[in-house]
Amino acid sequence: MPEQLHFTVPADYDQKQAKLFLKGYCGLSTRMITSLKRETEGIVSNGKILRTVDTVRAGQVVTITLPEEESPYIEPTEGELAVVFEDSHLLIADKPPFMPVHPVKQYQTDTLANRVAAYSLNRGERYVFRAVNRLDRNTSGLVMIAKDRFTVNRLKNRVHKTYLAAVHGEMTQDGTVSAPIGLHEDSKIVRHVAAEGAPAVTHYAVIYSDKEYSLLRLWLETGKTHQIRCHMSHLGHPLLGDDLYGGTREKINRHALHCAEMRFRHPVTGEDITVQAALPQDMAPLFVAAGRSIQECS
Repeated sequence: MPEQLHFTVPADYDQKQAKLFLKGYCGLSTRMITSLKRETEGIVSNGKILRTVDTVRAGQVVTITLPEEESPYIEPTEGELAVVFEDSHLLIADKPPFMPVHPVKQYQTDTLANRVAAYSLNRGERYVFRAVNRLDRNTSGLVMIAKDRFTVNRLKNRVHKTYLAAVHGEMTQDGTVSAPIGLHEDSKIVRHVAAEGAPAVTHYAVIYSDKEYSLLRLWLETGKTHQIRCHMSHLGHPLLGDDLYGGTREKINRHALHCAEMRFRHPVTGEDITVQAALPQDMAPLFVAAGRSIQECS
């Protein structure tokens, strides 16, 4: 059954064109507005179709009916799925390391998308798998899945993510890396800092440091592929376990990077939400040895 969203026009949009209200207040993209206009009762108010050229008034209730979508087939795979938050619009899962987010050529069934497909099917739900954020196969932690187009549009670039990482060497000061990232000319995978690359900004704070390794809390202004891994390597402090960018696997068998926290404003309820994911078993000993917990790191 199609879901309906109800919005009350605030004083700021009194006597303004409906298109401005739908985009500025409701957060609908031009593409979604166009799609809703094709539906029989996609955008209505007071029992009548609301045109984008119509004027809205303060206190007026506008109802948007989200169209049902045909979900591309993803083979359901039964297995553990650590759900840390869920409602009718969102699902946030704690992805383990060594699991891709989406099916790819070499991983067709044991991905997060496959697990979510089985989970949602068991709950009688069907929705397109839309990951608001993406993690590398070997990166662990929080992945947000939007259950409809409205939600994914509203949350784009509006989720504050905090990562925890362990890097080689001693780092004693907090800092910011602002350095463009591009694909290395000799690889289809490896990134490097390059003048012609895309802008990328990484902030980091030192949680613990000794001669051997440092623990960092990081957050991003941009979300480029391998951004944290590339920037830390650029500083001369590659992630532990990240042999692709100069790290070694003496202490951990994959790059030591974990998406530990998400903070966002819910696109429908307006509630400020914070969710966390505990450190996985392979990273936890690095923090325990340093006398740190995820609560202290957040």
